Amino acid sequence: MSVTVRVPAKVNVQLAVGAARPDGFHDLANVFLAVGLYDEVTVTAADELRVTCAGPDAAQVPLDRTNLAARAALLLAERYGRDPDVHVHIAKDIPVAGGMAGGSADGAGALLACDTLWGTGASREELLDICAELGSDVPFSLVGGAALGTGRGERLTGLEVGGTFHWVFAMAPRGLSTPAVFREFDRLGEGREIPEPVASRELLDALAEGDADALAATVSNDLQPAALSLFPELADTLAAGRAAGALASLVSGSGPTTAFLARDAEAAEGIAGALRASGTCRDVRTASGPVPGATVV
Repeated sequence: MSVTVRVPAKVNVQLAVGAARPDGFHDLANVFLAVGLYDEVTVTAADELRVTCAGPDAAQVPLDRTNLAARAALLLAERYGRDPDVHVHIAKDIPVAGGMAGGSADGAGALLACDTLWGTGASREELLDICAELGSDVPFSLVGGAALGTGRGERLTGLEVGGTFHWVFAMAPRGLSTPAVFREFDRLGEGREIPEPVASRELLDALAEGDADALAATVSNDLQPAALSLFPELADTLAAGRAAGALASLVSGSGPTTAFLARDAEAAEGIAGALRASGTCRDVRTASGPVPGATVV
């Protein structure tokens, strides 16, 4: 018997970052939007825990117990006193090391798949608790839709969205390490006071109203200067998307994927074509959101 779960990527329409905490994390006001690029995670009963992966850049995905999908199986098995003997197969379509929570998506997908396969009957709160232990973005991958993440991003408040937002994502020729981007954020902030992270009221209103122009005027990412400092070529990609008519452009999360808000699906295809022709990125994808979180298929 096997169970397959489909789980989406995310874009951060706002990522406000506070100063480093004593535990090394940062307080965040992180407005997530789930978008229609998906990984599928299939778990099958096996003699031992193992992970396989296929799809774009699958060779970059760790297949040992550091993989969040493997860790999800281990944590759920430990909580319910059983052996984590499953084969976890990840069919990748979310960019790897791209700031779109692909690894977090796989963790949430494996957790829901194992819960379903084993019939543990874990509550939503228990699953979210395990997700938070796995990583800051994992709870949102389980929930999907749109949400405000506070704390280090794991405490979620669902948000209303009044329409569909169309996006174009440009994949960079190499990855960026999330810890390295946060370290650069800290370095760039040395000697100045970092304000407490707060969600933008105007941005939340724009989401609720489904207003792409209003959203474009309010999107922001406090990690973008750090990502650009480590990967200056991303500025060329951002400029190419703006020149192609994007309403807004920003680095997605810790990068290096760049995200472009389009007025509608037709405009998104035009921006995608221009970005492909620009020579500033490795690949381009279009997607819309919000979409549901991890779902058994």
